[in-house]
Amino acid sequence: MKDDWLSERHKRLLFLLCPVVLAVVDTIVSVGPMHASTLEVAIGLVGGVALLARRRTPVAVLLATVPGVYLGTGWFAAMAALYTVARLRSERRPLIACALLVAVAHYLPVPLERLGEVGWENLDAEDAVLVSLAPVALGRAVAMHAELATRLRELSESRAREHQLVARQVLATERARLGREMHDVVAHQVSLVSLQAGALRMSSTEPAVREAADAIRKLSVRTLEELRHMVGLLRAAGVGGGDLSPQPRLADLDRLIGECGSDIDADIDAAACRDCPDAVERAAFRIVQEALTNVRKHAPGAKVWVSLRCQGQQLCVEVRNGPACAGTEPLDLPSGGHGLIGLYERVHLLGGSFEATALADGGFLVSAILPTSAS
Repeated sequence: MKDDWLSERHKRLLFLLCPVVLAVVDTIVSVGPMHASTLEVAIGLVGGVALLARRRTPVAVLLATVPGVYLGTGWFAAMAALYTVARLRSERRPLIACALLVAVAHYLPVPLERLGEVGWENLDAEDAVLVSLAPVALGRAVAMHAELATRLRELSESRAREHQLVARQVLATERARLGREMHDVVAHQVSLVSLQAGALRMSSTEPAVREAADAIRKLSVRTLEELRHMVGLLRAAGVGGGDLSPQPRLADLDRLIGECGSDIDADIDAAACRDCPDAVERAAFRIVQEALTNVRKHAPGAKVWVSLRCQGQQLCVEVRNGPACAGTEPLDLPSGGHGLIGLYERVHLLGGSFEATALADGGFLVSAILPTSAS
């Protein structure tokens, strides 16, 4: 790292001193044929040494080199100063004025010396224009190249930041989806355990069995509380790995309803389980699963009606329950608050409609309409 820093420092020092040395050499070389005086040589050398400050005050350095151009002892210093002005300044009028100043200073002595000669005026005019335009063109080209390189670097950094934001958004969406899947699956299974433990406690007369059933119910409640905490962590932090969630199908509804052990009247159209997109099947399964879980939580012992049928290009899912049975002890299960909201998000993303309303008889209705074909 230290060697690299010294190398870069040496490069900058070389870039700073090289034009100065060339300007001094140009002055010394041009003095011989001209038989210039000491003052003319000194003016040329001053213009060359002034190049040391060309990056700080480019216009002032250019003005210091103009006398050397006029006297013929410092044309390279003027070209270097004019290049620096064009490299650092983008204003058009000051740049044109500096170029014209150098061109006039370069051409002005010629007519006085060669007034009687024919053809020299045009050649020297072209030379004066070239001496002024070449540094300007080169300076602006280098400036534009540096500007384009800077914009390209900023564009690359912007695209990299955009890709990172997109990746974070995808990760956040996947975390939320995994959280909903975890909540749906585990909450359903644990609520079944708690329901069976409650039934065992009510039916058994042995104190040990009733005590064990109570312990199972408490452990179920604690498990769901831990689940809610884990879902919160899953939403807040990154999770690596592949897809960890199960992929249920509508064909699994019979097994799901059979596991519940409640009074459920199911009307499932067999044709609805065929030719449906995977996302629609998973959404329909989750709707039924979440609705049955809520029935066990809030209306244990209630009569439940499950309906699933196809109507044209739509899949209609409906889960309705009556009021809870009198004297039935409700399940004290915690809620993560993501159940119905997650169902609404699923159905909405699929382009369907979702409704969850309380009924006049004390029951509850969950219904959804899902499109079965891409629009």
